[in-house]
Amino acid sequence: MSTSKDGNDPKGKSVETAITNTSPWVLIVENCQVDCFVTSYLLRGHNVQVIAAQGPWQALELLNAEHNVKLILSNYWIPNMTGYDLLMEVKKSPKLSHLPVVITSFDKSPKIVKKCLDGGAKDYIMKPIKYGDVPRILRYI
Repeated sequence: MSTSKDGNDPKGKSVETAITNTSPWVLIVENCQVDCFVTSYLLRGHNVQVIAAQGPWQALELLNAEHNVKLILSNYWIPNMTGYDLLMEVKKSPKLSHLPVVITSFDKSPKIVKKCLDGGAKDYIMKPIKYGDVPRILRYI
């Protein structure tokens, strides 16, 4: 798509609006602002829109209000509830159970990884999220 110097495409729409109308939404559930920023940056570089929640309860509120989310990317170790617990809340909700959930963590414990995957997580990805991880994450959309 060619754009003019002012960031608009030749038809007068802003480039951001053009991307927004076609891009899938990913909900990031992350309590670490640096990890959230890096993950958001990487996803946006792959034509993905991002909405972030700092905790599981905020994520559930957003999910119940937002119908455009196509994937949940959740840290395992989040305050008040683990990423696994959030996964279980999503899976038991008739409205949300179809959403793919990918868990991220610095924790390599085989027990935790198995628990998440057995519980219905699509994937378990080690942090920090890297550019090369993004296609792996986005294949679940």
